[in-house]
Amino acid sequence: MAIQFLGSLTRKRRTRQKNMQLGGLLAWVAGAVNAGGFLAVGRYTSHMTGLVSAAADDLVLGNLYLALAGLAFVLAFVAGAMTTSLQINWARRRRMQGEFAWSLMLEALLLLVFGLLGANLNVLIEVFAPTTVLLLCYIMGLQNAIVTKISAAEIRTTHMTGVITDLGIELGRLLYWNHNRAATAEHYVRADHAKLRTHATLLGLFFSGALLGAVAFKTLGFMATVPIALLLMAVALPSIYRDVQVYLGLAGAALPLVDVAPELPLPRPDVRLARVRQHHAGHPADAAGARPHRVRFSGRS
Repeated sequence: MAIQFLGSLTRKRRTRQKNMQLGGLLAWVAGAVNAGGFLAVGRYTSHMTGLVSAAADDLVLGNLYLALAGLAFVLAFVAGAMTTSLQINWARRRRMQGEFAWSLMLEALLLLVFGLLGANLNVLIEVFAPTTVLLLCYIMGLQNAIVTKISAAEIRTTHMTGVITDLGIELGRLLYWNHNRAATAEHYVRADHAKLRTHATLLGLFFSGALLGAVAFKTLGFMATVPIALLLMAVALPSIYRDVQVYLGLAGAALPLVDVAPELPLPRPDVRLARVRQHHAGHPADAAGARPHRVRFSGRS
């Protein structure tokens, strides 16, 4: 039952409820990875605002190496988001069921790589420490773009600044006292309770994930990434398995490639003109007193 529920989170047909469930799960994962990553390498790898500010400070202070490192971390986050965008559009063009699942599977595999790199931090710290930070930034960009694409930018999971801001806005609306209940809809202030629940849930899950991740990394070390990676694999595997079946011809013929939705052919110009005349014949007032309709022809037949 739990496996079926996890597999349903990446189905191609989306609902607001499924978006929220997947967003909540990934917010928890982001909190755990972010807190664990800080214990591992001393940086919060999803905090792009802080990284950009730190790069500017280092540049002014003459720390060119640190400034370039901060820029590299930001570019890694951007590269992760780009990877998700490319992968989702590639899968969507082929009408694959796992258009979101493949990025989750990549994130799970990279978390295992993060655990492997972290286990060797003490061997060559000058090499593995920057590589680990780059990898975590890439993973955070990858994950944040997944939920952003799924929810049309409504849900964010790897950073809480926007979530807390929106939560504060809705709380302000909730506490606002409307002096006149008969006020017009334009001036009546009403809180969006659905948004309140969404942002409060995301914040709570991120915080609980950070707590559990910090405890797990402190206790288990980099082995703490294994259960997180297995959880993401359980979410992604059902949709990927379906795509593999279709590719191998085990679940019916593969669907054709599409770039955009097929456009319905327009009627010929003479047919459209006849329809306009018929409309005016049925509405004499329109034909006599109203402004004449303009018919634009595209030239296609």
